[in-house]
Amino acid sequence: MTDLTFRDLSGMAEFRAAEDLQRAVWGEGDQPDPADLMMVIQAEGGLIGGAFAEGRLLGYVFGFPTRDPQVQHSHRLAVLPEARGLQLGVRLKLYQRRWGLERGITHVRWTFDPFRYVNATLNLHRLGATAATYLPDYYGEMAGINSGLGSDRLLVDWELGSHTVAALAEGRACPQSPGAFLPLTLPEDIEALTRDAPDQAEALRLTLRQELQAAFAAGRRIVDFDRNLRQYRLED
Repeated sequence: MTDLTFRDLSGMAEFRAAEDLQRAVWGEGDQPDPADLMMVIQAEGGLIGGAFAEGRLLGYVFGFPTRDPQVQHSHRLAVLPEARGLQLGVRLKLYQRRWGLERGITHVRWTFDPFRYVNATLNLHRLGATAATYLPDYYGEMAGINSGLGSDRLLVDWELGSHTVAALAEGRACPQSPGAFLPLTLPEDIEALTRDAPDQAEALRLTLRQELQAAFAAGRRIVDFDRNLRQYRLED
């Protein structure tokens, strides 16, 4: 593939391309963020950044300001299926980090499904974010690719200037996080488990919810995720 360009979206045609990208990733049943809303949020200090190849939008990241000018909420990150394998997820997040630091933003928050181990690997292991907040049934019943799945979410905190985050962003070796693994292995395919064994999937989800809520109440936090074990690492 030709060289990739990472930059802010510009013009209504590119915002509409981001709408189409959302449908391609999350399905027609999922309501995309509309182009005009993204354009206005960008004008008011939000980030709508994209990965482009020959002018085509392959992935995008969407973040908006919060009541704290040093904190951004990262709302969406999506990559077209045919562009996966180009590391666009991590590269878009690193673009977001550079963008934020240039504007005095030091902390980015977002949520993700704690049962999606690919997302856990990106957010916690590749980027160095941490989590200490569990949000049960955060979005209620969902549509698109999330239809039929619970909407529990982990809220992650990404400290842009921390030693760990900086080291990972620069490709430097990072000491292994202390702490112990939560002895609960995430399923390899949560969609298949939900489809083929819904009772088992729901029981597993409730167990993970209880274990993580108890850990967070005790003052522990998630500091890493092991893709091979498919387990979370926690520390006090």
